[in-house]
Amino acid sequence: MAAGVCEASSRFGRIPLADLVRPAAQLARDGVELNGPQAYVIEILAGIVTSTPECAALFAPGGHVARAGDVVRQPELAEALERLGSEGAAPFFTGDLAAAIVDWLAERGGIVTAEDLAAYEVVDRTPLRVAYRGRDVVTNPPPSAGGILIAHALALLGRERRAPDLGQVVATMERTQAERTPEFIEGLDDPEFVRRFLARRSPLGSTTHVSVLDREGWACSVTCSNGSCSGVVVPGTGVHLNNMLGEQDLNPLGFHRHPPGRRMPSMMSPTAVLREGAPELVLGSAGSNRIRSAILQTIIRVIDDGLEAGDAVRAPRVHFEDGVVYAEPGIDTAALERAGWAIGRFRELNLFFGGVQAVARDREGRFSGGGDPRRGGAALVVSAE
Repeated sequence: MAAGVCEASSRFGRIPLADLVRPAAQLARDGVELNGPQAYVIEILAGIVTSTPECAALFAPGGHVARAGDVVRQPELAEALERLGSEGAAPFFTGDLAAAIVDWLAERGGIVTAEDLAAYEVVDRTPLRVAYRGRDVVTNPPPSAGGILIAHALALLGRERRAPDLGQVVATMERTQAERTPEFIEGLDDPEFVRRFLARRSPLGSTTHVSVLDREGWACSVTCSNGSCSGVVVPGTGVHLNNMLGEQDLNPLGFHRHPPGRRMPSMMSPTAVLREGAPELVLGSAGSNRIRSAILQTIIRVIDDGLEAGDAVRAPRVHFEDGVVYAEPGIDTAALERAGWAIGRFRELNLFFGGVQAVARDREGRFSGGGDPRRGGAALVVSAE
């Protein structure tokens, strides 16, 4: 994460990184009052955030898990952010913070080495591109598994001249889910796999998210994840380590199957929809295996149904997995039930269905944004006038 932020800032940033991190560092130092969705996440992860004294001190001070209205302070994170702004990524990969991480893990049976951190580098990849309704959709390529599955689903739905109905969307989700075979998982590390996969199957040949779009046509879509977090907070660094090696969705063939040096797969799929080469919709989502279904449905809502970004994000969703169609309230499942689908109903919008953050610009140049209420998201349109 530190390396990616510094690379993006140096290549595309107009404001010094030290200035950009200052507000975030101040919030970490002064504390942030938890809203309802944030408190809910901490509650359902209580077993993890209380698993170590260091993590419990942040999220369960005084012996009880933080609730809505409580203030979470992370002064060491504030210092780490300030160092990121002033020193760049080096302290996190080859400096004292890296050494502290390696030593802390080694004392507890961890296998991350100084060489592992020092060898990390940012990789610039060509995005996947698929046509849909006269647009180009560009998304995250392998080793992300999410982007290629979204592209496959859009290519299948794009065969029809009209907007897909719920049955078609669910059937496409089922077909997409079925593609996650051992061959698929192993093939993500092969640069030629994408071409073979999409050419064989598509008619056209082919956890926190931030989306930004401006009037000059610049767009940014960034997804970051700690998984469900590890509970391991390294003292003196502000670093809460991720648990990607323990995420079942990212290890469908079993844990510890990836060879050393291979980039881990992910469902994270920052995506942009281009109309005549210019960004029309920029989006991404949290939600592990639900990322791809959340992004797919949001694209359909904007492009096919003509909704603004906020309405598209708030619209109820479905997700197909393990033979069950999970549905939020507001989805008419009668036709699915008649067709024999098993339905899992939710009583309200739920973070299970992802956390899409989307921004859009219509043909008249008007901007709209959607912050997912399922995860306490927010959207803001800033006027230059």
